Amino acid sequence: MALGAESSDVLRLVIGQGMRPVLVGAGLGLAASALLARTLGGLLYGVGATDPATLGAVVAILLAVSLSAIAVPARRATRVDPVVALRSE
Repeated sequence: MALGAESSDVLRLVIGQGMRPVLVGAGLGLAASALLARTLGGLLYGVGATDPATLGAVVAILLAVSLSAIAVPARRATRVDPVVALRSE
């Protein structure tokens, strides 16, 4: 922001960098669950190992929690006065 970035730019940057590992992890987790479906099938009761509704709900909850955990500090970062932040460095 000290170099001319808008608050929305900082917010987009922080959320983008924070969500990237979450999305990669969700993709790898879905791939791993597909590969281990036979093993996981014996551990689950009442739900299939590849049940799309369950996998979709879990991924949606993971993304929502991650986004809220990232958005709070990102929003706080947009409110910091650049002069005060640079002075403390």
